[in-house]
Amino acid sequence: MIWLIGNKGMLGTELSRVFESRGIQYVGTDRDMDITSESAVSDFIEAYTGVDKIDWIVNCAAYTAVDKAEDDLALCERLNVTGPTIVAKAAKVAGARMIHISTDYVFNGNGTRPYREDDPTDPTGVYGLTKRNGESAAFAVNDRIYIVRTAWLYGQYGKNFVKTMLTLMNEKDRISVVNDQRGAPTWAFDLAEAITAFIVAKNDVPFGVYHFSNLGDISWFDFAQEIYRMGRAKGLIKSECAVLPCTSAEYPSRVRRPPYSVLDKTKIQKELHIAIPGWEESLSKYLDIKQTQV
Repeated sequence: MIWLIGNKGMLGTELSRVFESRGIQYVGTDRDMDITSESAVSDFIEAYTGVDKIDWIVNCAAYTAVDKAEDDLALCERLNVTGPTIVAKAAKVAGARMIHISTDYVFNGNGTRPYREDDPTDPTGVYGLTKRNGESAAFAVNDRIYIVRTAWLYGQYGKNFVKTMLTLMNEKDRISVVNDQRGAPTWAFDLAEAITAFIVAKNDVPFGVYHFSNLGDISWFDFAQEIYRMGRAKGLIKSECAVLPCTSAEYPSRVRRPPYSVLDKTKIQKELHIAIPGWEESLSKYLDIKQTQV
């Protein structure tokens, strides 16, 4: 049995659908479960026994409001550090393996080549700091954990960059998008498939940190241009809209966004024997799904 924490979010909902399509048994919780309560977490796990015993825990829950986190340190720490630590400790007691989702924000973004799992972390804001500390704290109490860092996530559920662009491109005749932040977009479905690969792997996969995003290296401006091109071709954007480049300085925020967020996927490809799609291929498939929903 898999316990999926955060099953109502973008990634959690996608994982639920993947599990259901494959006939994988799971139980999902969201805000109805307080993972910062040791007793609540342990009681939940202990309620499942015998053939329904929880042997995997996937934690998709997190505080992800990057700017708001600067004024909400206590809650951010509870959700991103305390919660994962309690779940990791409970997983160890139960003999369950755990997958915990993390982020590219653990790095400062000053790199010039894709970040590897063992590169030094240096977060620049509260969100990245708490996610990094959550990784360390969880590992400190349980070494049977997979940390999966991802970046630039979008999908069918919840707010994300692609949905926002489609809306704006249908409403405005021009938009500006930053051209000095580079990364690799990640379709939530592809990430859900990779997470599932850990669970169904026939051979033991070494515990530790892994990176996953779609293949490629682009700026947000590049990404927006392709969203517009594909969106127009697939009939999702009905009017003309000029996509213009701008700098991050023109859109000041509380937290400095990493200027370089490309993650090295060599390790996860080697250990899971998976083929990772390029961002263009996945964007096209995602928009095809959107097309059927219009």
